[in-house]
Amino acid sequence: MISVFVYGTLLVGESNHYVVEPYLLSVKSGAVRGSLYQVGDYPALALPAEPDDERTVIGEWLEVTEEGLRAMDILEDYYGPGQTNEYERVWIRDRNGLHEGWVYIWTDVSGLTEITSGSWKAR
Repeated sequence: MISVFVYGTLLVGESNHYVVEPYLLSVKSGAVRGSLYQVGDYPALALPAEPDDERTVIGEWLEVTEEGLRAMDILEDYYGPGQTNEYERVWIRDRNGLHEGWVYIWTDVSGLTEITSGSWKAR
């Protein structure tokens, strides 16, 4: 079982949820420290640049099989460490400290518009 925090089109009810649904074992609400940005028809999460940055991104913790993680890697154009990836996959902990797992992040948000609510569904 692999835990992944999602915050955009992979959320339950969103356009790409079908990619992970066959591999889904459980879904729990969650929130992580970071900022959310609009990248066309999908969002990107950026980790806080400063330790005192308290912005929050709202999402879900998905428990998936290894096949589910591979399917998400393909969707997110993640080819592995040191490769040319659209997103990077890093380990993160939930704001409440009860959940931790993988998340896909964007490393350069310059020029992107922030979704100040921190919620893709509430944008």
